[in-house]
Amino acid sequence: MSRRKTREPKEENVTLGPAVRDGEHVFGVAHVFASFNDTFIHVTDLSGRETLVRITGGMKVKADRDESSPYAAMLAAQDVAQRCKELGITALHIKLRATGGNKTKTPGPDVTPIPTDSTRRKGGRRGRRL
Repeated sequence: MSRRKTREPKEENVTLGPAVRDGEHVFGVAHVFASFNDTFIHVTDLSGRETLVRITGGMKVKADRDESSPYAAMLAAQDVAQRCKELGITALHIKLRATGGNKTKTPGPDVTPIPTDSTRRKGGRRGRRL
């Protein structure tokens, strides 16, 4: 009678995120989109191709009217920060995109699309009448 060969399970070390030396930062890009109806916080890698975390204000509150509130945005940002720490991201580039206006009140790059010169908008001479 021969002994059966049994494979012993090998322990695999699974780590989230890249391997980094001490003192080095692992960067991600936080795309913050604040509209009148909701706030999106979307964290990607530096190239912007791979989504790491995406949380909205609507995922944090129950009432529809509170989706775009500062409180919902704060809760979403806390969840994003916690998830980024789990993934090993230690630094973020923040890109802010919001509705309208051309005066920036926040430091950092503003990626709000603003037309420089475009064709005439619809609505006619007297504008859109409600």
